[in-house]
Amino acid sequence: MMFVLGLTGSIGMGKSTTAAMFRAEGIEVHDADAVVHALYRGQAAPVIEVAFPGTTRNGVVDRGLLGAKVLGDPAALARLEAIMHPWVGASRDAFLSETRKKGAPLVVLDVPLLFETGADCKVDAVVLVTAPEAVQKERLSRRPGMTPERLAVILARQMPDAEKRARAHFIIDTGGEFAATRRQVRGILRALAGAKNKL
Repeated sequence: MMFVLGLTGSIGMGKSTTAAMFRAEGIEVHDADAVVHALYRGQAAPVIEVAFPGTTRNGVVDRGLLGAKVLGDPAALARLEAIMHPWVGASRDAFLSETRKKGAPLVVLDVPLLFETGADCKVDAVVLVTAPEAVQKERLSRRPGMTPERLAVILARQMPDAEKRARAHFIIDTGGEFAATRRQVRGILRALAGAKNKL
């Protein structure tokens, strides 16, 4: 029986870095964001151009232009999600089917809006990646194109960190050194391997 671990965390919390650490431990990770980016460069681009004219450049979705059209507009966002979610879901299902066939004991689904979209019901346990608010803000201040207004709109879509903490099975604090984060990742893997051995 394959164990499916959901990995989530708000913007600027260190989720991508943590996902890379799971990969480094030999765990296969399905990255929903990476799937979206690939779709924006491929099959989703013409569909999005029809739905949101002027948001592609040379056949590729320009995320800045698309963001300007959908952020802060719930109806536009719902339209975009209706286009993207079936493709992302199909990619996730194919990943799970493939890893089950290979006999993987554990896989990770990296989903930014895991709780917000109800995808937490599709995993066996949830790992929340978090960090102190000051660390989060400092990281985000270094992101190109990030403004206080843009951040406010993004955060408004995300469940508050405190609520996610209450709902997660495991919490990884990335506010310290990389080595400390890596130790937490390895601790979770040991705990899950131990639980599986007891079954």
